[in-house]
Amino acid sequence: MIYARRKEQEYFESSPEYGHLAHKMGSEYLAKLLSQHLEHVIRQRIPSILALINKTIDELNAELDRIGRPIAVDSGAQLYTILELCRAFDRVFREHLDGGRPGGDRIYGVFDHQLPAALKKLPFDRHLSTKNVQKVVSEADGYQPHLIAPEQGYRRLIDGSITYFKGPADASVDAVHFILKELVRKSIAQTEELKRFPTLQSEIAAAANDSLEKFREESRKTVVRLVDMESSYLTVEFFRKLHLEPEKNQNPKDTNNSNIDRYSDNHFRRIGSNVNAYINMVCDTLRNSIPKAVVYCQVREAKRALLNNFYVQVGRREKEQLGQMLDEDPALMEKRSQIAKRLELYKSARDEIDSVAWK
Repeated sequence: MIYARRKEQEYFESSPEYGHLAHKMGSEYLAKLLSQHLEHVIRQRIPSILALINKTIDELNAELDRIGRPIAVDSGAQLYTILELCRAFDRVFREHLDGGRPGGDRIYGVFDHQLPAALKKLPFDRHLSTKNVQKVVSEADGYQPHLIAPEQGYRRLIDGSITYFKGPADASVDAVHFILKELVRKSIAQTEELKRFPTLQSEIAAAANDSLEKFREESRKTVVRLVDMESSYLTVEFFRKLHLEPEKNQNPKDTNNSNIDRYSDNHFRRIGSNVNAYINMVCDTLRNSIPKAVVYCQVREAKRALLNNFYVQVGRREKEQLGQMLDEDPALMEKRSQIAKRLELYKSARDEIDSVAWK
């Protein structure tokens, strides 16, 4: 090759036609000229090439962030990762309750529609029918009938009526409980960071549902206690006012007729009407207090301490147990490995271009 180039150069130098251009003739000069042109073109293309490489690097980094970076092997880092994932789930769950995501409005629907409808369906008309009022009042005092007012009969009728409120109260507790369980399921599915850890998803769901069960039991005790409170101590002033109203309007001449009326249907209808008026007052009170108790015991606690017990349990686990909670899908791990290799190649190419671009 060297000999051929030397002979080529001698030819151009000795040629009368090309002798004056010998320094610009030959394959060696042509190669140098083409190299300079190629270098010029490459330098012009370097900015666009670097831009394409940087864009691809950003896309690969974004994809790694989406599927998750590799998990550290030491127990401290694993515990930190688990707690961060739990906090991510908790943020999504709170957004459902506070209105950032749909679902929390269904709890309001329980109090605004379901509870009032259930209260309206309670069988007070049957319980306070004239026949049942007569039966309860007649049996209330045993072998000694009441002297003036059938107080024991009133109390039995009121106690029996108030007991009916426990059904709607329990139903409200259960309805909110099932809504919260559904929001837990949705929140786990919508937490992007959790999608790569199926075992951790299951454990968070189990822990959250256990907490919701405890909140439900406490809420049920509270609403039943509210109902029992209404039964344990009656608002006496309510009946005193009812007793005084007819006396103000009563004609003294009708006193004898009133005494005769003590055991007539009108008398028992009046008792039923009085008890019904009192029960309506209690109903209005419970319609407002039951939602407050349910929200305080269930919704508030779910926002405040849904995973508190789970945090304590996780803090006691060993490294192997933490690793099992962070197990991943093998296909996802392989995909991350391939992306990481491509990312390293692009970074290496960028560094090499940078090293020669400014020489």
